[in-house]
Parts: sequence; C-alpha cells; structure tokens
Amino acid sequence: MPSVIVKLYSVFFKYQYRHLLQNISDQSAITNNKPNPFGITSRPHESIVSSNPSFTDGVATKDIHVDPFSSLSLRIFLPETALSSSSSSSLINTSPYGGYSPPPGKFHRKLPVMLQFHGGGFVSGSNESVANDVFCRRIAKLCDVIVIAVGYRLAPESKYPAAFEDGVKVLNWLVKQAHLAACRRLGVQSGIFDSFGASMLEPWLAAHGDPGRCVLLGASSGANIADYVARKSVEAGKLLDPVKVVAQVLMYPFFIGSTPTGSEVKLANSYFYDKSMCKLAWKLFLPEDEFKLDHPAANPLLRGRQTPLKYMPSTLIVVADNDFMRDRAIAYSEELRKVNVDAPLLDYKDAVHEFASLDMLLQTPQAKACAEDISIWVKKYVSLRGNEFSY
Repeated sequence: MPSVIVKLYSVFFKYQYRHLLQNISDQSAITNNKPNPFGITSRPHESIVSSNPSFTDGVATKDIHVDPFSSLSLRIFLPETALSSSSSSSLINTSPYGGYSPPPGKFHRKLPVMLQFHGGGFVSGSNESVANDVFCRRIAKLCDVIVIAVGYRLAPESKYPAAFEDGVKVLNWLVKQAHLAACRRLGVQSGIFDSFGASMLEPWLAAHGDPGRCVLLGASSGANIADYVARKSVEAGKLLDPVKVVAQVLMYPFFIGSTPTGSEVKLANSYFYDKSMCKLAWKLFLPEDEFKLDHPAANPLLRGRQTPLKYMPSTLIVVADNDFMRDRAIAYSEELRKVNVDAPLLDYKDAVHEFASLDMLLQTPQAKACAEDISIWVKKYVSLRGNEFSY
C-alpha cells in the first residue's frame, strides 16, 4: 500500500484537482464552449520555472515558440554530455539566450531527440512547470538525449484534436529543422523566417540533434498524445525523413473505455486520479457532440483503427499498482506483443498514477528507479549500435 504521506497528499490533490475541473467546467459553460484557436498552455495555479540556457546543473534549457497561430511552445533540455572536452569553452553569453551557443564549423556530438508530452488530463499541466522541468532534466541526463518538452494547447479552450495536432506539428517541425540543418551544412542559406522564428534554424538541434533517433515519451494524458503521434509517424513513413521514430514510452496512459475493466471497478476511487475525475476531464477535452468513453483518443483498442498495431514502433508501457487505468494499458501492451512489437511492461508495486512525474513524488525511490528503468530500455533503441532493433 502507498505510504501514509502519499495517501494524505492524494486526498489534498483530489480535492484541489476536482475543484479545478469544476471551475474550468463552469467557465466553459459561461463562454458556451467557444473555441480559442490560439489557446493556453498552462493554468494560473501552476508553478512555473524559468529556462536556464547555461549548464549550471548539467542540463541547459531554453524556450521557443514554434507556431504563430497558436500558443504551442517548446522547452529544449540539452545535457552537458553533448559537449566534447574541446568545446567546453564555448559556454559564452550571447543574445538572445545569454548561455550556450555551439561554435560554428566544429564537430559536435550528436544525441538522440526525445519529444516529451506532460500529463494533466488534457486540461492542466505545463512543459514549463517545476515538476516537468525536474522530470525532463532527469530523463535528459539518464537517457543522454535532447528532450523537447511540448507545451501543447489545453482544453477546454482548445478541445480535441488540438493537443494531438500540436504533437504532430512538433514532429513536422523537427523534420523542418533537420532539413534546415542539412542546408546549412551544404552552405545554403534558407532566409525564410516568420515572426515567431518557426522557420529559423534552432542551433542546439542543428549542432547536437540526431533526428534519425527520435523517441516519444508521454505521461498520463501525454501518453495518449505520444501514441497518436507514433501512429501518424507510421502513416507518414518516408515523408518524415530524416526523422525516424524508433521507440515510444507510455507512462500510465490516460486510457478509458465504456466497458469497465477489472481495475476500473476495483480501483474506481483510487489515489490521485479516480474514475469520476477522469470522465470529467474527458468531457472537457472532447467536443460535446463527440463525447464518449470509446472515443479513439481514449480507447486504443477499438476495432477498425487506421494504423495496424503491427506497424507501431517499439513501445515501453509503465503502469502503477494502484491506478484504476492500469488494466487497459496492460491490455494494449499485450496486443502489441501479439503482433511481435517489442512492448515490455514495467509494473510498479504500491505505486499510484503519475508516481514518477508528480511534483510531490519526484524524489521518491520509485520515481528515480522508474526513470532509470526507462533509460535502460531507451538506450537499446537510441544507441548507435542498437539501430538494428528499430522498426
């Protein structure tokens, strides 16, 4: 069973989160569910940490806005391991970030790229939150990858499929960045820039990113987005070249369905996220005329899905012992293995939903062990010797 402290925090969290959902629902009713295309990527109650483009703790970060038509933003986490001993002297203060700037014309160590999607039931959370910042720094260090945390649009201001479209948009942005980097290596100047720099070459990615080793990672509702992006990458095929999604990590995915599973019955009032709260979050996320628990965004095992499971990338699924959504994630893992997709399951005893990414639980032994377990599996697919394992 979870510790007494975790149980007490769960009670406080559920009260606060339920109050947040109700307030959002009431405000949405006042505005008659009018869509906001530009959207928002964080809530006023969320504790935000500023980016730091210098390697003060082994990881440098910076924020960029990649879409002039929406609030979609990214936070890039660059681990210090990207620097070779010869380039360590290039920590210089330059505009606009005042931190690390890759020296031109030199060899730079290439790292895999990981797109990370935070949790929050599609209605809260942020790629700039204190908890997400700590989590992404940990993953960047352990996996030795460049983490790109996606600040996708939140509901109900931006309902489905806004968050999913933002995920695909970032994947396509990564393709554009790879092409711009190739042009620079060939001495071709693009000269195409927009007001937000969406077509501008991102120097950290150009110098250190290897788009041929791309991993998707999502926590809770972010796992649903990651899985959708993985499906779209399969459908796109060579159109994404040179970007290649070699694996994905789904941490306690926000799956649900109309026919209750064993865990959904047994753990309907589970810690942190219970069934009634999740249904309300889905109601806020899905358009009113599309709301159903068997919506394709909510249930990954619906019949007639466009992308056959056998074409999905290798998928690591993390589940928690006291999470009412666990059975559906386990079933998804089993279905992937039936069609010979490498889809191992990490099941953590006495753990709760979001045990490895919630602010209060980030420093627990389970959270740290989970990050280490993820890094071991991810390295199998992103190591230069391990590319033969990719689909």
